[in-house]
Amino acid sequence: MRASSNDILIIKHGALGDMILATGPMKAIRQHHPDATITLLTQPFFATLMQDCSFIDRIETDTRPKWWKLARSLPLIRQLRARHYDWVYDLQTSSRSSLYQRIIPHAHWSGIAKGASHRHDTPHRTTSHTIDRQKEQLAIAGITEVPPPDISWMGDTLPPRDNIPYALIVPGGSAHRPEKRWPVEHFAKLAEALLAKGITPIILGSKAEADICAQLAEGNTQIVDLCDQTTLPQIAELARHAAYAIGNDTGPMHLAAAAGCRSVVLFNTQASNPELCAPRGSHVTILARPDLTELSAQTVMESL
Repeated sequence: MRASSNDILIIKHGALGDMILATGPMKAIRQHHPDATITLLTQPFFATLMQDCSFIDRIETDTRPKWWKLARSLPLIRQLRARHYDWVYDLQTSSRSSLYQRIIPHAHWSGIAKGASHRHDTPHRTTSHTIDRQKEQLAIAGITEVPPPDISWMGDTLPPRDNIPYALIVPGGSAHRPEKRWPVEHFAKLAEALLAKGITPIILGSKAEADICAQLAEGNTQIVDLCDQTTLPQIAELARHAAYAIGNDTGPMHLAAAAGCRSVVLFNTQASNPELCAPRGSHVTILARPDLTELSAQTVMESL
């Protein structure tokens, strides 16, 4: 049954991959409250990206200051109280986001807060994939149909390209978690194998990953290095037309998977568990090893 509440708040911070995985639940909330004004409370980094999301009407930003700097939180607290939300869907479900339930105590609350009217407190919630956990959380609140991640609203124009098959290569990842990165020399062998098949490798990465991207493209003019040259919507658009996307457990691979691109995601199981946080999409293959140095370029190529 569709709800008729007028003002809805969704709370979601997290990393890029977490935000992409949450777009399915956000769409489900929009479908359940078709006439409501839906506000997303998120960190400033996502404010611009999510303002184009068709499931969201308003954006509130949370800079998440330290608790001992309470004065910096007062404007947000006043805004949250003034809005008189009917429903709050806490998709972040952290200790911090749960404390906001005390600020909006009269709203129907979906989350893990102790005062929540629709509390998700099943013991297995911490051992489920993010999407499965959020599906169960929303079911408790009466939302039983949750679609997969949806970034159909995300996209941007790209410079015209020759009609040549290409594959996206994402060699970077968390700088403080180098064990999550497949060795660059393996990526280089993969790029050579793709070129032999007539597929142009296109490297994606942030400014912080420029060195590793340059190392991968060095000496081969057929490899296209777009490191620090694409926005997130442009990455989504590139993924829609790519033959493949291959990369580490990092945000752009969530974009590629959600865009429907045939994606191969490489996981170090000592660093992260794909059963809890792997990208979801219609064509996603997970290759997981305790040590990514043991994963050969041939194995990755065969998985394509």
